[in-house]
Amino acid sequence: QLQFVESGGGLVQPGGSLRLSCAASGFTLDYYTIGWFRQAPGKEHEGVSCISSSDYSTYYPDSVKGRFTVSRDNAKNTVYLQMNSLKPEDTAIYYCAANTVQDLCLMLPKLYDYWGQGTQVTVSS
Repeated sequence: QLQFVESGGGLVQPGGSLRLSCAASGFTLDYYTIGWFRQAPGKEHEGVSCISSSDYSTYYPDSVKGRFTVSRDNAKNTVYLQMNSLKPEDTAIYYCAANTVQDLCLMLPKLYDYWGQGTQVTVSS
């Protein structure tokens, strides 16, 4: 059974950093495009990063570009999201997800068929 375990969330002051981890079990993460999404209260899922399988190409929306970095550690079967210069508007539950059908780095939630349980990130002074 494909499962994700996310960790690394927490409370951080504006301007601070966090590194989220997404560890997989039951499958090899390197085979699939992995996306990171977030959902703030009352809002829809917003894609914040993805990394493809074939060439490790990445995508970031303008809202996080230059601040967030996605990476893979295949030996640990884990994908990371390094978040720097955090802002209060980054507050949300963050999810990792796998697209097991297409190797496309697109930020459309409907393309991702396996999701983690989420980890809370709160940016506040």
